[in-house]
Amino acid sequence: MLNNYQNIKIDEFSYSLPAERIAKYPLHKRDESNLLVYNNGNLSKDRFYNLHNYLPSKGTLIFNNTKVIQARLLFRKETGALIEIFCLEPVNPSDYVLAFQQNEKVVWKCIVGNLKKWKNQELSIELKINGIDILLTATKIKAKDDSITIEFTWNNQKIYFSDILENAGLTPIPPYLNRESEEIDKERYQTIYSKLKGSVAAPTAGLHFTEDVFESLRKKNIDFDEITLHVGAGTFKPVKTNSIADHEMHTEHFIVKKSTIQKLINSEKIIAVGTTSVRTIESIYWLGIRTLNLKKNTQLNTHILQWNPYSEKRTETRIEALKALLNYMDFHHQNELNASTQIMIVPGYKFRLVDVLITNFHQPHSTLLLLIAAFIGNNWKKIYDFALNNEFRFLSYGDSSVLIP
Repeated sequence: MLNNYQNIKIDEFSYSLPAERIAKYPLHKRDESNLLVYNNGNLSKDRFYNLHNYLPSKGTLIFNNTKVIQARLLFRKETGALIEIFCLEPVNPSDYVLAFQQNEKVVWKCIVGNLKKWKNQELSIELKINGIDILLTATKIKAKDDSITIEFTWNNQKIYFSDILENAGLTPIPPYLNRESEEIDKERYQTIYSKLKGSVAAPTAGLHFTEDVFESLRKKNIDFDEITLHVGAGTFKPVKTNSIADHEMHTEHFIVKKSTIQKLINSEKIIAVGTTSVRTIESIYWLGIRTLNLKKNTQLNTHILQWNPYSEKRTETRIEALKALLNYMDFHHQNELNASTQIMIVPGYKFRLVDVLITNFHQPHSTLLLLIAAFIGNNWKKIYDFALNNEFRFLSYGDSSVLIP
């Protein structure tokens, strides 16, 4: 028997998005984007550089510091056919840092464009990186669902896989922009605070932040901290089933420091910058709840399945859950938590940690729109109508909103 939240029909979370409202390019200056302000049912329009006027003092902003990798590699066959390999996530080694440090071979889960033209097992391309000539070879290992496992090998141990992606890869801008990536995307499809490589899509809510915005927030006594969630291509995956019960949510890996969890405990208000931060922060709560059920010396299962939170009957406060997680980490001498989440936040979900959300405008029929509807209720329609009627730009390079339920 399906629960009420699983009975939700995705057709109820749609709206008409004219192609001309999708921002194909970023604005000249990041913080000059429009800002939709939704505060307790009231709507207004401002500019992002005035964000500080709408956030609670003594709040804590949580950013996703992941860095977008140049994940698209182009191989051309002797026939002239172009094969695009889109690197999604490392398989061997599966750790991102180790994968980028490989200097001979590495295995990745990939999406392949023009796959039908790739008849043989291997593709090769000659590259010059840091003045060194190398031959990069891609070998198909296995196919599964809509992805291919590929082994990359190259013939010079002075070159790391990170060098190959940085020099030969292209920025994986979203498919709905309907254009090739350009030089501007290397800088602008990246937040100014990005640090840890691993995403194939930007946490776009953070694209509006500048040093001037940070300075105005500091003056208001607003604190900052960071988590890392590597954004996968699944973020662009529309819900194709009518009932969300039949949609399989993608898994994303995240890292949270112990000091960040402590800061969340002490924060009066938690402000999530983007849906990726929301998914991470809320997943931390459920990991805390899970530790309460653990016997001593038992290892914590650090993967949250998409419907796990909805079957939990525990009602501990966020402080109780987070303190339990901290105690677990102390016991196991962990300074950071490496975990993964498949959480699907839909109407009916009760938010445990996030009080305020800063986010862009999302595609119809998307899990991101479901998350917005879960956060502010049916007023999501009112918000999107306001944005459409007031010349807001939509999607990754579009404008921003701050949502205060």
